[in-house]
Amino acid sequence: MMAERFHNAVREIENAWIEMSDGCRLAARIWLPEGAETQKVPAILEYLPYRKRDGTAVRDQLTHPYFAAHGYACLRVDMRGNGESDGLMWDEYLKQEQDDAIEILDWIARQPWSNGKAGMIGISWGGFNGLQVAARRPAPLKAVVSICSTADRYADDIHYKGGCQLNENLGWSSTMFAYSSRPPDPALVGERWRELWMNRLENEPLLVKNWLEHQRRDAYWKHGSICEDWGAVEAAVLAVGGWGDAYRNAPLLLQANLKAPCKTIIGPWLHKYPHFAVPEPRIGFLQECLRWWDHWLKGIDTGVMQEPDVRAYMQDSVPASTFYKERPGRWIAEPSWPSPNVRPLTLAMNANGLAPQAGPDTALELASPQTTGSVGGEYCAIWLGPESPGDQRVDDAGSLCFDGAPLAAPLEIFGTPEIELELSIDKPQGFVCVRLCDVWPDGQSVRVSYGLLNLAHRDSHEHPSPVPVGKRIKVKVTLDDCAHAFRAGNRLRIAVSTAYWPMIWPSPEPVRLTLHAGKSRAILPERPKRAETAPRFEAPDAAPPLKLETVRPGSNVRRLEQDLGSGEWKLVIEDDFGETRNSTHGFVSGGVGRETWRIHPDDPLKAVGETHWTMTCSRPGWSVRTETYCKLRADRTRFYLEGRLEAYEGDKQVLKREWKSEHPRDMM
Repeated sequence: MMAERFHNAVREIENAWIEMSDGCRLAARIWLPEGAETQKVPAILEYLPYRKRDGTAVRDQLTHPYFAAHGYACLRVDMRGNGESDGLMWDEYLKQEQDDAIEILDWIARQPWSNGKAGMIGISWGGFNGLQVAARRPAPLKAVVSICSTADRYADDIHYKGGCQLNENLGWSSTMFAYSSRPPDPALVGERWRELWMNRLENEPLLVKNWLEHQRRDAYWKHGSICEDWGAVEAAVLAVGGWGDAYRNAPLLLQANLKAPCKTIIGPWLHKYPHFAVPEPRIGFLQECLRWWDHWLKGIDTGVMQEPDVRAYMQDSVPASTFYKERPGRWIAEPSWPSPNVRPLTLAMNANGLAPQAGPDTALELASPQTTGSVGGEYCAIWLGPESPGDQRVDDAGSLCFDGAPLAAPLEIFGTPEIELELSIDKPQGFVCVRLCDVWPDGQSVRVSYGLLNLAHRDSHEHPSPVPVGKRIKVKVTLDDCAHAFRAGNRLRIAVSTAYWPMIWPSPEPVRLTLHAGKSRAILPERPKRAETAPRFEAPDAAPPLKLETVRPGSNVRRLEQDLGSGEWKLVIEDDFGETRNSTHGFVSGGVGRETWRIHPDDPLKAVGETHWTMTCSRPGWSVRTETYCKLRADRTRFYLEGRLEAYEGDKQVLKREWKSEHPRDMM
């Protein structure tokens, strides 16, 4: 077989230029199986802004040489304005980004080593644009592996969730602000490095400014959201996700709606590739990809299309922890999605707890402290220490909690929980956070899933409207997809709050909510346990790792602080990524990210988010550094955004830019 012929015979082109039709050159790292020029091979493209030189080099080294050793040309291409590529990047997922990807695929198809067929692979940004480019139907693109991605840029990304503004809107903008401020490596671009760098710095956008200008689901967000036309994607899609990831909803959504061939794998993982992710168990993910590529790009019957449509990990109940090295559980499979094996379990939310039958209509009042949400973890955990949700009792104390009786037998759910609430509020704006928790006999409360709803968005994310003050309304809160096995003796808990900081930006005013117990209910996707054959995966495999030297070790901090005098509450996040030297070419890079989130329990207008990133790049006799700062605050009617970028060659400041803008709160 071709895989055997090319095994362990790979030629790497460390940097190649791919010229676009407008003259802009994009930098690519290419791995070719030896002999590809005489026996042409399919290609696999990963296309990102994260810098192939240092940003994703460790991950790339594990993945792409592995595919190349099994008979594929692999390309890792940096987008305009990043790494060694020319040009500028103005925003995420623009048409220009897709146009360039299509030109890259056409370029690949013309190469002497290409058989004209290509796939795209990527996680997060690369998972997004693989689907988006597929929706443009470029002729060479036959298959996609999309990991931790989304089909809806407004409803299921880092910007807005349930119509609420995620604080990751600022956090991720700050990350990209820092990432894109770095220069190209002079060893690859020569003396042009400084001209390229200064052009980037002088034009770099503060992305959160763009995102604050689109607070509802308008044409800006519809662009790049493949849910606008499921039939546009014709390439076969392997959708991959993790229950510990922010993008856990996309795989089942893709499976249920794509018209193209689709298969789904969902593990217990955070936001990482499944062959090295946590929590364990990991899987032989690269082998699964090869089965996918071999079928769609080489025409080999690998049996991959005979697999169940959905293979997922049913997580066992475990005590609360902000970090899991592994999650006990088992692999399950469904022949199709939606599954005939999942049925709705309806529980009434009564004044005395969850029950099969509705009780009396009882008005319960709630006004959560603004600090409710403090143990909710980070929106998108990526393996930087204690990022996952902790024991929920702290947040439960600021919520209305509806508990079921201790379970007489285990209960397993798989799919999308939905919560239907009948309520009223005393302000025209407000939101609800609903959490599904697994409560242990000792009182530990473990978050299984959660959902958010800006009540002004109760009918539409595109056309929000004020909430009629004091009027009873019915709303549905959709929780994130999950697969969870509740233990016998544990209780189910539905917790409802009117605050969820620092996950989302607070309402303009404190809100008092009246929830009608007996008229509200939870609908859970019950999957009765049965005898079944569990899916099996090979053990993880990968190419030999990249050789790195530690110049300065890193560290991670998550710290909650409360000023007992002022009452101010603060979350401090410090992610020092250290500095490393690539042993192959000597480039040294490092970074430190810092976030501070402040609020007062009684005053949502005291909310402030601040970020500060330091990025460094160096070689003997050459060093640069950038410092980027962002701050967001608000009053009742407007958001106030500030930003600053400083660039240094050695100790000399060579550039300073500042941003200040105001943005009306659009029922947000």
